[in-house]
Amino acid sequence: MPEHYGSQSAPKKKKANALSASQKEQLKKHMDKLKEGGMEPMEIKSHRMKMMTRMKKGMSVKEAHKDIGK
Repeated sequence: MPEHYGSQSAPKKKKANALSASQKEQLKKHMDKLKEGGMEPMEIKSHRMKMMTRMKKGMSVKEAHKDIGK
């Protein structure tokens, strides 16, 4: 077995871009508005996931919502 075998640690997986605390707060406010507006629970979950995906790419809440088209 080669000497260098096992000497290097396995490459670590990159963590997906997580939302910052301010982004999380903005998203929560946005989702609360939709909840109060009467959106169904399944629609809320779907909308939230779409919003999170776009916000992780750097979009603002307004941009992400406009991109979704709702």
